[in-house]
Amino acid sequence: MLTIDALREMGVKPEEGLNRCMNNEEFYLKLVKMVPGDAGFVKLREAIAAGDLEAGFEAAHALKGVLGNLSLTPMYDSVVEITELLRSRTETDYGPLLETILAQRDALEKLCE
Repeated sequence: MLTIDALREMGVKPEEGLNRCMNNEEFYLKLVKMVPGDAGFVKLREAIAAGDLEAGFEAAHALKGVLGNLSLTPMYDSVVEITELLRSRTETDYGPLLETILAQRDALEKLCE
């Protein structure tokens, strides 16, 4: 079950996200529940698979904004890392970092069930 305490157990720092939502916990949790279904995860995975670093950067950058605004710290940190690599068009194996991001998304999705 998705709760503020459950998010904290995942390493999330919800206070900042709650603050952005005027401390409306119900609204904040509603927004957090939308994150696992964000199309940016699919776009990021597809862009990486296709070797399209520009599209990958755009997807990662958009996700970074969403995750940052909600203060979903562990996932945000991973997305910041991939965003900066993609921003510089670094030729590297993005697979392990992408797997980490998707595993974090899946853990959040399971919590939201």
